Amino acid sequence: MPQNAAGTLPARYNCWMEISARSLSRLSIVLGTACEYIIRYGLRRMARPQGRVQRAAWLHRCCRQGLRRLGIPVIVNGSFPLRGLVVSNHLSYLDILVYSSISPCVFVSKREVRSWPVFGIMGEIAGTVFIDRSRNVDAVRVNNEMIEALTQGAVVVLYAEGTSTNGQAILPFRPALFEGVVKSGVPITPAHIRYCLADGDPGDDVCYWGDHSFLPHLMRLLSRHGVAAQVSFSPEANTFEDRKIAAEQTRKAVEELALQTK
Repeated sequence: MPQNAAGTLPARYNCWMEISARSLSRLSIVLGTACEYIIRYGLRRMARPQGRVQRAAWLHRCCRQGLRRLGIPVIVNGSFPLRGLVVSNHLSYLDILVYSSISPCVFVSKREVRSWPVFGIMGEIAGTVFIDRSRNVDAVRVNNEMIEALTQGAVVVLYAEGTSTNGQAILPFRPALFEGVVKSGVPITPAHIRYCLADGDPGDDVCYWGDHSFLPHLMRLLSRHGVAAQVSFSPEANTFEDRKIAAEQTRKAVEELALQTK
């Protein structure tokens, strides 16, 4: 590695060494917390069966502890609902940790998450409903699993855009996964999540979208300072008689929450 005339490393190398050290240190926190709570879950499961509500509570404790150890605060505007479906915009894999840290909940997530290191295992244990978005017929199964979780008393969180974005706009909500809750008369609470960052661009360094690769993005995120999340919940939960209207009206409500938090 090149040195300057004084025999010291150039500033850019010191910077990369600091970033790498910080990333690895914080990655150890993520892995350590995950391992700790996986062991705890195993012990609880040995004692008695764990339903979706209990598994959601386990993930809640894990995510709350993990974010506290990472020093990522979560600012909440409004109240997390006691029942029903929460529909939110989607920015990052970090969204799951943030929402789960606020209150126990079950997530609907894309099938690919199952193969992610750590996150896939945690999702399986927590009772996540995985959907194959390349198969339209899979929406029927997912709707049934969502209703099953809701019937058991869990709050379900749905990212209705169908993908994550950089937060500049909220994509149209896909109505297919509103079918079950509309038919069952389940209340829907709109929610909005955003991030701020002290030393970077949240749109690239926190938001996971486009052609980002998971592990490099995670390491970059872990190197950043001053990451904070803000989540806003609508004061009203609504029921609908039509899934397309439910998707459109819920999206409008999420957009209004986004404007309030700018």
